[in-house]
Amino acid sequence: MIVIVFSSLYIIFTARLFQYLERFANQKLFYEFFALESGNLSCQLIVVVIMDEKSVSRENLAKNIAGSIVLSEGPGAEINKWRTIFKIHQYTLAEKMGVMSSVISDYESGRRKSPGAVMVKKIVNALLAADEERGSFISHEFNKIYAGQKLNDAIIDTRDLTTPRTISHIVASLNGALIAEKEHEEKNICGYTIIDSIKAIVDLSPHEFVNLCHLAQNRALVFTGVQSGKSPLVAIKAANIKPGVVIFHGMKEMDKLAEKIARVENIPVIISGATSIDELVGNLKML
Repeated sequence: MIVIVFSSLYIIFTARLFQYLERFANQKLFYEFFALESGNLSCQLIVVVIMDEKSVSRENLAKNIAGSIVLSEGPGAEINKWRTIFKIHQYTLAEKMGVMSSVISDYESGRRKSPGAVMVKKIVNALLAADEERGSFISHEFNKIYAGQKLNDAIIDTRDLTTPRTISHIVASLNGALIAEKEHEEKNICGYTIIDSIKAIVDLSPHEFVNLCHLAQNRALVFTGVQSGKSPLVAIKAANIKPGVVIFHGMKEMDKLAEKIARVENIPVIISGATSIDELVGNLKML
């Protein structure tokens, strides 16, 4: 794991920070902000945690399997379903869990009550471990499905423009404000992708988010539901992405740190003046 800390001050790692990192220890790339205050001292800290993509995909699949078992009205049947999907015999699953095969049989038949959280975790880990020993083929297929669905959910609209439009034209169309050097005003933009920022940052894995943003060369990346602009810009900076322009919808004023990142990275930013997402989408469609 690599931990990169950007800060305006040297900061001593506190118990709170260690708890914070532990909470997100299975993320390949996580970015967040929190202020540490002591008297008159206030500083901004950005933490980027980088871990291998495989652990992220595994955790996402594990959560889906565990959730389906816990929330099912028939958890035993759900366990049987997943064991069948992963093509694992009862005795093999039991062996990996360190229990008798009769325990699995009793759960699946309903002779035992619903498994608790500890037992569900053991079942899920055993299923995934057995699949990994055989090349993780089942896991890979499920991760492809989940990734595609999440990307579809995160993208509100995406279009290519029939005629490239300058950034200054887009600013006027959105009744927006441009935060950039003058030289960017006549830069041509060839298309746009509107992203639900909450779904993108919370639901997408870092790899999926980066793939989504890499489509943005000479295009506009439009983020809705933005409060300060910090999280999207830190993600863009960490992934070394250079969109044609970034458009924020939903905030009145850009955070100073976010503005500094945009200027340092030479990324033009437009703050949309549209009063609703529907108005934003409509204005962009008219470009």
